[in-house]
Amino acid sequence: MRHTILFTAILLSVLLVGCSGGKLKVTSLKVEMQENPVGLNTLAPRFSWQISSTTPDLVQQSYQIQVALTEEELKKGINLLWDSGVVDSDLSVLIPYRGESLVSRGKYYWRVKVNSNQGSSDWSKIAHWSMALLDDSDWQAKWIGEDSLSNPGETAAKNTRLAARYLRKPFEANKGNIQSAVIYVSGLGSYEAYLNGKRVSEDVLAPTVSWYPNRVYYNTFDVTPLVKKGANLLAVKLGNGRFFGMRESPTQVFGLPRLLAQLEIEYADGSKEVIVSDETWKVTSKGPIVANNEFDGEEYDARLELAGWESAGYDDSSWLQADIMDAPGGKLTAQTNPNLRVMEEIKPVSITPLSDGKFILDMGQNMVGWLKVNNLNGKKDQPITFRFAEILNPDSTIYLANIRSAKVTDIYTPARDGAFSWEPSFVYHGFRFVEISGLDEEPALSNFTGKVVYDRMETTGWFETSNQVINQTFKNAYWGIRGNYRGMPTDCPQRDERQGWLGDRATGCFGEAFIFDNAHLYSKWIQDIEDSQSPEGSISVVSPRYWTIYHDDVTWPAAYFYAAKMLYHQYGDSEPIRKHYASMKRYLERVQEVSMQDFILTKDAYGDWCMPPERQELIHSQDPARKTAGAVLSTTMYYSLLNLMVEFAQLTGNEQDIPGFQELAGKIREAYNARFFNADSAKYDNNTVTANILSLQLGLVPEGKEQQVFDNIVQKTEVDFDGHVSTGVLGIQQLMRGLTQHGNVDLAYKIATNETYPSWGYMIKKGATTIWELWNGDTADPAMNSANHVMLLGDLIIWYYEDLAGIKNYPGSVAYKKLWMEPKFPEGLSHVKASYKSAYGEIRSEWSRENGKFSWNITIPGNSSAVVKLPKELQIATPDQPGVRNVTETESGIEIVLGSGSYTLVSK
Repeated sequence: MRHTILFTAILLSVLLVGCSGGKLKVTSLKVEMQENPVGLNTLAPRFSWQISSTTPDLVQQSYQIQVALTEEELKKGINLLWDSGVVDSDLSVLIPYRGESLVSRGKYYWRVKVNSNQGSSDWSKIAHWSMALLDDSDWQAKWIGEDSLSNPGETAAKNTRLAARYLRKPFEANKGNIQSAVIYVSGLGSYEAYLNGKRVSEDVLAPTVSWYPNRVYYNTFDVTPLVKKGANLLAVKLGNGRFFGMRESPTQVFGLPRLLAQLEIEYADGSKEVIVSDETWKVTSKGPIVANNEFDGEEYDARLELAGWESAGYDDSSWLQADIMDAPGGKLTAQTNPNLRVMEEIKPVSITPLSDGKFILDMGQNMVGWLKVNNLNGKKDQPITFRFAEILNPDSTIYLANIRSAKVTDIYTPARDGAFSWEPSFVYHGFRFVEISGLDEEPALSNFTGKVVYDRMETTGWFETSNQVINQTFKNAYWGIRGNYRGMPTDCPQRDERQGWLGDRATGCFGEAFIFDNAHLYSKWIQDIEDSQSPEGSISVVSPRYWTIYHDDVTWPAAYFYAAKMLYHQYGDSEPIRKHYASMKRYLERVQEVSMQDFILTKDAYGDWCMPPERQELIHSQDPARKTAGAVLSTTMYYSLLNLMVEFAQLTGNEQDIPGFQELAGKIREAYNARFFNADSAKYDNNTVTANILSLQLGLVPEGKEQQVFDNIVQKTEVDFDGHVSTGVLGIQQLMRGLTQHGNVDLAYKIATNETYPSWGYMIKKGATTIWELWNGDTADPAMNSANHVMLLGDLIIWYYEDLAGIKNYPGSVAYKKLWMEPKFPEGLSHVKASYKSAYGEIRSEWSRENGKFSWNITIPGNSSAVVKLPKELQIATPDQPGVRNVTETESGIEIVLGSGSYTLVSK
């Protein structure tokens, strides 16, 4: 029977908001990819917007941006700082400002109007942004703190121990009506700031982490509503964070906590007042937070509470005069990436009493953040202890072997008998289970709330299918990815590590970007990587380099390049490539000098990390046949970086470098194949899947040999490993897409849905609610079986979106301006539903294929388009209707070009 696909322009509700009669709307105005940001430090901020209409096939043809100092002037179109004029362009993402020079503290207002193939819009709503302090001379504040270890048991050695610092400054605001008030603040390691008893922000663990000898971040907040006429009080609580870190060393303990704060008030008459951190402030470390350490926990003694300390009128006569502290050393920089926040709250699912009087609280989900206590009954002077773990022992006690030397313990000491509520300020834990001791009665589930903490960002994607293993794996990935965002992407959130390991994110960052708007986090992190680079050009494989590790190999540092590529590919942001191009080039030259012999990269530190070993009790394989040679890994990755640099050179105007990159790449390819490729068998080295898949996917296979190499990958996977994964962190970065692109999506699907070891499904069957560090995380040595890593996801999330859902950038397109929608249909999968909020708007793909019937709902955002490809067996006949630009039949199927809008495709 002939199948027919019927197109119906069904309009997505998100496009209907505020629209009528097909009128063009301009929405989602952003500067530097943020709505109304405060405290920018770029002199050429970039504007983005989205357009929508109830009529399909919407294309922007031109735009006009205007910027002014006031809303009134902007509305009237007078005294403009910039009027772009009508610019013929269909781009609406990251358009740079070209107007008059911007100044420190400046607040600016902007709007945009567009012309399209459907007519012209009205002026958009007015948006705004403000500038940070752009010059060191703008600062009047001094670094202050308490420059001593003054409490019992405090130490800067081993597991460091230090009480929180409390600082306060009363001031008068008596010059008239307050027009505006802005505070610029950095508290190292972490701070909470208050004005007249109220938090200036919901941010936690601020500011963002950095390599402090090179860079220190400060935050900017508009606090106009919090300042009042008359007496005011500015107060700050300082925690230790990563500045006064876990162990005494030059790269983990940088000094005692310190504060830099500058509050600037402008009155209605134009006069100004500045309140700065200096020696007139008061400080004490005798408050209730008697110890705080991100790895060990927080200890709170309610008997030492300083009631009202953050408000005017408190008696601080017993407090000390603040000490002037040395500046941290790094460049003071306005922070552009959002801080961490409590992003979600969850409730526990059970409480189990133990025979020794302790209780085990189960949150039902491995999470990252902390536990809030709600109206829990305590006894005066009797400490209540909370210890955090991911896993339970068989006897229902908490399993702590994988936490290693971190103490992961919070302690609360009540000041009186009865109910209390409390949550910590300067700690976070990775946990599902909490051991509670010190209670005289069993608590209720309502006494506890899990606060989920990670960098403030939007969830931009969701994904579900007819297969429950895939669905749970996606959910586990969702929890694991956000749980490892801590101002940097970390390896794990629970033990004595929690570092920014590069190797975990080389390809994973692309998949993460489908689920979260992680652009600001990764832009900031690659700055950490450059800040941590050695003068010779070496890249620390942990950045910021709290663990300084310069191997001069390739596989882990490759994340520097791949993350920059991701920002361009996913968001259309080429600025990180431009900013770090020289640093990347310097690294490649360094590696060439010290690690290359006869065009083979010889150094490798970690191999194909965490590939499944031959016995489940092992962490690393001892079988040479399973191991991929380090030179294979480093040489293939270095080759891929040279090809990336060709693209980067074109983007940044460094075309003179391209011949050198291409010539070196050619010599490496020739030398690599001469040494590692067996032309007769089409096997690379010892024929591991990793060796073959990297060679194939990264472009080193001799022309005409690709299918034979791929056949070896399939043979090895199906026969030697019974259709299971055999790769570690490097091979898994290319495996799922490689299998699919070369025609074996069914094998990729089998790997994705296996429930026996080794597989993501095996983790799920063993109770995992996040992704393990090891394929055999339940049976290997406890020293390395983190239950919350994401490195073994590899390219799985990319495969979900690009291959199963068919949401992919068209070749040459970035930020999904043009889509290539060609979903794959593995045997056994009957339904896929995916959404992704791109820079141009939300993309949706939902298909089902059951009982001979096929249905596919597609949504393409305004000012975007898509090339849709479907297999020939559907025998599609397409009607001529709005949004369908072109239909082409090919030997393999049908190709349809669609404009923006929503379409339902049905075969019958």
